[in-house]
Amino acid sequence: MAHLPQSYASYRSPRIRLADVTPAVLRLPDGHCSPGKLETLSLTGGLLDMADVLDRGSRVKLMFLTHTGPVLGAVEMLNPVSATQQPFRFVALEEDDQRRLRAAVESSLDQNPGEEAWIEKYRATLVHRNPARKSTFRIVLGALTLLTLCLGSAVYVLHIHLLR
Repeated sequence: MAHLPQSYASYRSPRIRLADVTPAVLRLPDGHCSPGKLETLSLTGGLLDMADVLDRGSRVKLMFLTHTGPVLGAVEMLNPVSATQQPFRFVALEEDDQRRLRAAVESSLDQNPGEEAWIEKYRATLVHRNPARKSTFRIVLGALTLLTLCLGSAVYVLHIHLLR
């Protein structure tokens, strides 16, 4: 089985969100099988919806069917993101499985090119945003407003009290 490179530091593989329900089967080391549904897929991994999540670091075989053919690969389960959703990363894929996976991802990206561009634009916006300065300004403005209201109220109460 061909092993995949472990480092993708400067490259994030495009993700596709699967519109159709894509059944998947996980074959555990003890031979048991666990069903799931593939929600998101990339060349490096994806996200599964499962009845029972697995321990982080578990290595299992994952089988699923794409429109380009079946894909079977060894995966490592990552930290669950909810009670039923768990991401995974591919650790080994045969060349034919890599080819089918790449063809499935690329054809889905070709059908919906705007989604990946939108995601990249959103990420760029998050990186260039400076929320610390904005929230500091709001805190200072709120404190000044509260101080002004307190001082105004105190002057009003003292003024009415002095007029009696």
